[in-house]
Amino acid sequence: MSEHFDVAVLGMGPGGEVAAGRVLKAGKEVAVIEREVIGGECAYWACIPSKTLLRPAEARTEVQRAAGVSGAELDWSEASKYRDYMIRNLDDSAQVDGYARHGAVVIKGEARITGPGRIQVEDRELTAEHIIIATGSEAVIPEVKGLDQITAWTNRETYTTKTLPKSAVIIGGSAVGAETSTFLSRFGVKVTLVHRGARLLEREEPRVGELTYKYLTESGIDIRLGVTAHTAHRTGDQSVIELDDGTEVTADVVIFATGRTPRTRNLGFENTGVALGDHGQVKVDEYCRAAENVWAIGDVTGIMPFTHVAKYQGRIAADAILGGTREAFYEGIPRVVFADPEIAAVGITQTQADQQGLPTAATEIDLANAITRPWTYEQDPRGHLGLLVDTKRKVLIGAWAIAPQAGEWIHQASLAIRAQIPIDTLLDQIAQYPTYNEAYQAALEKMDI
Repeated sequence: MSEHFDVAVLGMGPGGEVAAGRVLKAGKEVAVIEREVIGGECAYWACIPSKTLLRPAEARTEVQRAAGVSGAELDWSEASKYRDYMIRNLDDSAQVDGYARHGAVVIKGEARITGPGRIQVEDRELTAEHIIIATGSEAVIPEVKGLDQITAWTNRETYTTKTLPKSAVIIGGSAVGAETSTFLSRFGVKVTLVHRGARLLEREEPRVGELTYKYLTESGIDIRLGVTAHTAHRTGDQSVIELDDGTEVTADVVIFATGRTPRTRNLGFENTGVALGDHGQVKVDEYCRAAENVWAIGDVTGIMPFTHVAKYQGRIAADAILGGTREAFYEGIPRVVFADPEIAAVGITQTQADQQGLPTAATEIDLANAITRPWTYEQDPRGHLGLLVDTKRKVLIGAWAIAPQAGEWIHQASLAIRAQIPIDTLLDQIAQYPTYNEAYQAALEKMDI
């Protein structure tokens, strides 16, 4: 006999948790289904452990660069111990108990949709008025001949390791590659970063990739651009990657930071009318609806693979189930790389603006030459801010920053883009002195709009 629910949530990462929490609060009968641990990839193997481990290295850099303070040392034993605390030692029993106390039925196991409103979880049959697909994504490891001979890691092994390798090759120059390089190199690991593209962080402005390269190489990371790993083999206890330029890179481990793919295979989504895109993503409308009474949120939609977007979509889908008409709007969502210094961006790039035929003006400022805060924050201050303005509408459409705490103060640009705040209003803002936020006014005043 099947069990019936108002809402069944497949996958309990951040997006699934937000959606489940909202419909539970509204009094719905809810089943939450998770094959691994409640909290998902972000809480256990990605966002939380990576940012937890990046913070000690960032703090040491702050001490080294601030005037009149010294002595900060990194302690891997203590850092990893706190990491384990933050990821709950991969134990979600408290979360399971919490959802049960709030009235949800928690089911652990691999779910498969067998028809409209029908779900099979191992030997349990469920029916639900609404199904929310929040199955996330999984790491992609490209085909490399000899891969089975080497020690190959993804983010999972990297950010839960008990023992740091002495050396690592990181394949991939996107956000994960930049963050992982920063974390490992700061903890004394010899890092080689291999990227097939001509620059790092290729989805951002070229200047962002250029500055990222500068700061990573200054920290001792060996960066190889424009090359691809095509063959692997083992020599003793070392993993060797042969590159297509004829060179080799040898290390204890090879870490693949080569992207992620939506987790949609063999889950029966087609049995309920869900359509998949060219990259395996679930297609959704402006309400995160994938089919009649079926919703999809987070990485599985392929829209923007960020935890904050998954949580936002969780709100959109839950509101729609509860009768709301709020539409998802993806303008002005920030993108942050927690390197050292932080890298943040929002909106569109110059290339994207050109493709859309927008009239634009752009500027970049060196923060040390424009505002005071960098000098009070650190000796030999680092930092740049770039802005892109639509000169016809006179609104901000793009921004990027590489500087301390950029991930915090990029939100001013995010709000300006999302709300289409007029440039005149931004120029009339009175920022706290001295802060990095003052840079926006300095940059805008430099522009001929």
